[in-house]
Amino acid sequence: MSKVPYAAYLRVYEPLTAFPEPERAYWTAYAKRDRLPDEQDEIRLALAGTVAVPPRAAPERESADAFVTTLNGVLCVCPWRTRLRSWLALSEVDGWMMPPSVLDAALPPAARRRAAAARDRWRERHPGARPWIRSALWHVPVRWFVLFSDEERKLTPASPGRAPRLRYRTPMVQARRRVARALRTVRGELPDGPLEDALVDVGRWLEEFHPRSLVELDYGGLVHTISAERLAEDHSAADVNSALAALAAGELERADALYEELTGRWLEIRERQFAN
Repeated sequence: MSKVPYAAYLRVYEPLTAFPEPERAYWTAYAKRDRLPDEQDEIRLALAGTVAVPPRAAPERESADAFVTTLNGVLCVCPWRTRLRSWLALSEVDGWMMPPSVLDAALPPAARRRAAAARDRWRERHPGARPWIRSALWHVPVRWFVLFSDEERKLTPASPGRAPRLRYRTPMVQARRRVARALRTVRGELPDGPLEDALVDVGRWLEEFHPRSLVELDYGGLVHTISAERLAEDHSAADVNSALAALAAGELERADALYEELTGRWLEIRERQFAN
């Protein structure tokens, strides 16, 4: 039975030329393995740490695994960097919507303090490190949809033993162009708002990677919270692009209505985390 964390993922796959040696040689050999781990393997390993005794807030060692794909015949790699991502998640613990007693039971304060100390020591040696994967619990941030067009949407229906999958993929050059265009529109019509800050954040993150990378938005475990009918009807990237086009045309009321409808749908999904 598959494990299901209700999270969506934004991933960057970089070409091998983006990695220095000896890491490049390692990923080259890694991609030739008979079986490469998939998303369920990553989830299984991550969840194993949460039930360890004593509990671990972050892995003791960094993952040596990655997701692998090709873009125009070029091998591209998305390292998991599970330890780094765990540290980053812990730095956002104040934003987790759960009672302190539940948080302390799942991740005791002592475990969080040990992980924070290890993170600080590691950061001193690796000040410029960044993850190849971002995650969002119980929703897809609106700013992620800005990077994609509806034509890049791919829905794979459920099959025996496998859940449905909804994802978008686009070349890095397209993702950067779209976020820059959206940022110009938002700054022109809605300056100094939260959407501007969100677009700046994702735009700066994309700039950290090779220009010939591939960007992927994966609904991940969120497909288990959405009915098959609603998943088939979900075209959130198109909705975001329509709202931005209306905003650029000065149609503020229409842009606001489209945006409110989209965020309302995702708020409904996000609130399911509080259901019994």
